[in-house]
Amino acid sequence: MRATRFLCVSMVAAGLFLGPPEAAAQETPQALRQDIDQLRKDFDALKQQYGDRLAALEAKLAAAEGTPAASPPAPGQPSPVVVPATSGQPPTAQVPPGAEGAGGPTGALPVYGSSVAGSKIFNPDMAVIGNFLGAAGTNHVDPQPSLQMQESEAAFQAVVDPYARADFFIAFGEEGVNLEEGFLTLTSLPGGLLTKVGKMRAAFGKVNTLHNYVLPWSDLPLVTKNLVGGEDGIDDAGISVARLIPNPWLFLEATGQVFRGDSGDLFRSTKRGNLSYVGHLRAYQDITESSNIDLGFSYSGGHNDAGLGDDDLLGTFKTQLYGLDATFRWKPLQRSIYHSFVGRSEWIWSRRDQPNGLQNSTGYYFSGDYQVGRRWFAGARYDRSARATDASLVDTGGSFLVTFWPSEFSQVRGQYRRTNYALGPAANELLFQFLFSIGAHGAHPF
Repeated sequence: MRATRFLCVSMVAAGLFLGPPEAAAQETPQALRQDIDQLRKDFDALKQQYGDRLAALEAKLAAAEGTPAASPPAPGQPSPVVVPATSGQPPTAQVPPGAEGAGGPTGALPVYGSSVAGSKIFNPDMAVIGNFLGAAGTNHVDPQPSLQMQESEAAFQAVVDPYARADFFIAFGEEGVNLEEGFLTLTSLPGGLLTKVGKMRAAFGKVNTLHNYVLPWSDLPLVTKNLVGGEDGIDDAGISVARLIPNPWLFLEATGQVFRGDSGDLFRSTKRGNLSYVGHLRAYQDITESSNIDLGFSYSGGHNDAGLGDDDLLGTFKTQLYGLDATFRWKPLQRSIYHSFVGRSEWIWSRRDQPNGLQNSTGYYFSGDYQVGRRWFAGARYDRSARATDASLVDTGGSFLVTFWPSEFSQVRGQYRRTNYALGPAANELLFQFLFSIGAHGAHPF
C-alpha cells in the first residue's frame, strides 16, 4: 500500500513539475479536471491490482499453514472501520453497508474486549496451589509425618453473568479429594445485599475464613484447633448475606449465615432442623496514611455431638462460640516493598453443653510479622487455649518464624514451635514449608 501511494505521488509530481511550462500555461480548468480524474482512475486500478496480489499471497500463506484465509472485501465495498477507544468509551466499528437496514443494526457498534479476552471468555480462571510440609523434632501428643504434601488445591473462578460469579476450591490431599469451597455470589440484589449460596468457610473471626496456604504460619493456633474445629473449622453448606452499614465514621459490614449444621467435631446435625448460625460484625478504619486497624465480633451456635450414643439425648446439646479479632497493619508508603508489619489477635469463648455439665473454655493468640527486607519476613506467635470438652485442660505454646518469598508465586518458611500440653510431655519441633502456585488465582479477603 505504501508503494502504491509513493508511485501515485511520484506520477503526480512528474506531471506537475517536469512538464513543459508552455503546455501548463495553455491548459484550461476543464483539461486539468480531466487529468485529475484520469489519475484517480489509474490510482484505483493500481490499488485493485495490489489488493488482488496481496489476497493471492495471503491465500498461499494460509494454504501452507493449514488455516483458512480471510476473504477480501468486494470491489467497491469499503472495509469496516474500527475507531480507536477514547477516554472512558470502548472502541467502535462501522456496520458494513450490506448489513444495514431491514431493522438491523446501523451506525457504529461497540467492540468489547480483545482477542486474548475473547479466547477465554467461556473458560474460568484456573490455578493450582501446592502446600508441602515437613516436621522434625518430637511431639508425642499430636505427631505429624516427617514429610507430606499436606494439600494441593485447585481453584476455578469465573463470572457467571452480569449478576453473579462462581468460585470452586477443590482440595487434593494424601487421604482423598474434598470440596473445600464451592459457592455462587449474587452481586446485584436490591438493598445492597451480597449473597453467597453453596459450601463456604464461615465468617467467624479471621483464621477460619482463610485457606491453609494463606496463613502466615505453617500450622494453626491452638485456639483454632481446640475450640473452632481444627483444620476444617466452620466449613459447611449454607447461605450467607452481607451488607455494608453506611455511617460517617468508619467502614462497617454485617454478615449473617445459616448452615446445615455439620462442621467436623464442632457442630453435628442429626435432623433437618439442627441448623448452625454465624454472625459477624466487622469495622475497619485508617489510622494514618500508612496504618489501619480491623476489628471484628463473631458469634456461632449449633448442635454438637455430645449424646450421640443415647437416643434420648440425641440432638439436645449445643455449642455456642463468641469471638473477638483485631488486626493492625503498618505499611509505609515510601518503603512499602521493603518494610511492613502486621499484628493479629483472636480471643474465643466456647460454651459447650454435654452430659457432665456446661464447659466454659477460652483461648487466644497474639502474633506479629515484620518485613525485614524485600523478600524476607520474621514473625512470632503466642498461644493459650483450654479444650472444648474439658475447660480445666489448658494448652500453651509459642513459635518463631522466618519466611522467604522468591516471588509472589512461591514461599519458603521455617518455624520453630514449642507446645506445652495439659496432658503429655512438651513438644519441640522444627517445621518447614514450601508453598507454590500456578495459574491465575484471585485475591483473598483483606
